[in-house]
Amino acid sequence: MPDDCKAARGHDDCLPKAEHKGKIEFERTFENCLSPLTASRPATSMSAASTTRSPASPATHDTRFDRRLAEILDCATEIFAGKGYEGASMRDLSRLSGISLAGLYYYFESKEKLLYFIQQHTFTTIIERLRERLAASDNPEERVRIFVNNHVEYAVAKTKAMKVLSHEDDVLKNGYGAELAAIKREYYRICVTLVDDLVKAEGLELGACDRVGTRTAVMGLFGTMNWLYTWYNPRVDPDAQTLARQISDIFLQGVRGEKTTAGKPQSGATHSIQAEQTTPHSKKKVLLRQQRSSPASSKSRR
Repeated sequence: MPDDCKAARGHDDCLPKAEHKGKIEFERTFENCLSPLTASRPATSMSAASTTRSPASPATHDTRFDRRLAEILDCATEIFAGKGYEGASMRDLSRLSGISLAGLYYYFESKEKLLYFIQQHTFTTIIERLRERLAASDNPEERVRIFVNNHVEYAVAKTKAMKVLSHEDDVLKNGYGAELAAIKREYYRICVTLVDDLVKAEGLELGACDRVGTRTAVMGLFGTMNWLYTWYNPRVDPDAQTLARQISDIFLQGVRGEKTTAGKPQSGATHSIQAEQTTPHSKKKVLLRQQRSSPASSKSRR
């Protein structure tokens, strides 16, 4: 392997001192940019107050760095979404991004770390925006709608990123996987807290008798939102805000839904059936059906 490739793959002892220092500074900035959530936040249960807490501000960095980083992550996301993690290669990313292979390996020693950055960046962006938006409201229903709108808006705008998150969910192991799992648990707890606040404010009884429980409701909501990338088509489906409102309506109706007995129609349906049977016209229909189904009528037809 040529010396320059060895240096590109992370052999820092082969780098000149000035270049080595530049690499370290870049990596620190890179980590600060992508890790505002996990730098100093304990993994404790979420309270209503904590869902409005703003994360620590990332270190200041120049806009050129931001643009270049975003380009690399976008290209990598497109490749992982199209070929899958196993089928993708750093050479594919080099061709698509226009960055030399040695240049990519200089900052990303493996495609595993690149996948980690994509997933962490995606989750960080979603949760940061969510916290900012939740801070603007203390109404329980509105806060649930904010959560759904924030997720759906991102999912519609970044369908390839959502595909990578869903399809490559269990690829990362060790420290990378553990860190991402902690972020996912935090996101889940935020949603649970919002639903619990709604239940408490409206005096609902989730989980009682045959009512849906909080976990079932929340996981069902995530199932609806996370799979938008498989069917959403902007040419025939509504825009993100309309879609988010419709999903929120369905979710809230389910959480607030009237108690029904399995196998029995709801009271409204029973009422309509009884009303139909009391009309003279419906009585004639019932009488004709009974006559046709009786043995005597069968004999006469034969």
